[in-house]
Amino acid sequence: MYPVSQCSLELIERAASSLLSGAIVAFPTETVYGLGVDADNQTAVARMYAIKGRPTDHPVIVHISSINEVDYWAKSVPQFAIELMRKFWPGAMTLILPRSDKAKNFITGGQEFVGLRIPSNTIALNLISSFIKKGGHGIAAPSANRFGSISPTSASDVSSELGELLDKEDLIIDGGESEIGVESTIINCSRALPRILRLGAVTEAMIREVTPIDLDNDLNEIRVSGSLTRHYSPKAKVILDREAKPSEGLIALAEFPTPAGVIRLAEPKTVTEYARSLYSALREGDTKGLQTIVAITPKGEGLAAAIRDRISRASA
Repeated sequence: MYPVSQCSLELIERAASSLLSGAIVAFPTETVYGLGVDADNQTAVARMYAIKGRPTDHPVIVHISSINEVDYWAKSVPQFAIELMRKFWPGAMTLILPRSDKAKNFITGGQEFVGLRIPSNTIALNLISSFIKKGGHGIAAPSANRFGSISPTSASDVSSELGELLDKEDLIIDGGESEIGVESTIINCSRALPRILRLGAVTEAMIREVTPIDLDNDLNEIRVSGSLTRHYSPKAKVILDREAKPSEGLIALAEFPTPAGVIRLAEPKTVTEYARSLYSALREGDTKGLQTIVAITPKGEGLAAAIRDRISRASA
């Protein structure tokens, strides 16, 4: 299965129709590429889970195109969640809300909550909007990779990892490199105050500008995407914050020199560039057959903390 790069209106319409017929459509978002199916179609969702090798009790995020579509999937939406939607949607934020009777167990992992997001990527938004105009209600779209492995940030990543598992009716839409490069911030909105369950580009400081947050450290009562101790993992062993040795790969900000004999996989100038290049650098390490990749993690909060979270899970 090879990516289709001509992202015309005709292709978007074709992809939306394919989703309604039960096909899989991998598509770009600003975070990573998603493996999309009709979130109302149990058969299509089950096939997506099988292709990913994803445990069926691990919920998926439903992508919508308008705040007006939240009520189909969720109920008892608190006011602070509405304020977060108004501030950060479209964008890299997923909200966990009490589910309506339309959000079935096969997308919620059997939990009483559903994850919703409106992506800001133009292709993604046009695809979801077209799909909903044709009668759909939302696209369930976890990252387009095998469960637990490195999330894809390009169509070629999706094709190389999942292409042989897709059918001729399925599509991979090529929208270029993902702008952010790490998954969305996940916020639990089922309690009295919002609580961050997964770090991302929408940071704690940004959320605090809208609402106070819950600082309870017990994050285990809700299963969400990317919450396992080991996740986002290459075949190579990932080691954090030590000097790289000859024949090892290195991911670090450009201010860190490359020791002799070390294979430099990425040298981003900023934390934003670090996030954007992280997963492709990990994939390059596997392509080169490296046994060990050393990552010098960026300091600070916000996106830097999200990067440390992903690399920590990759190294577990």
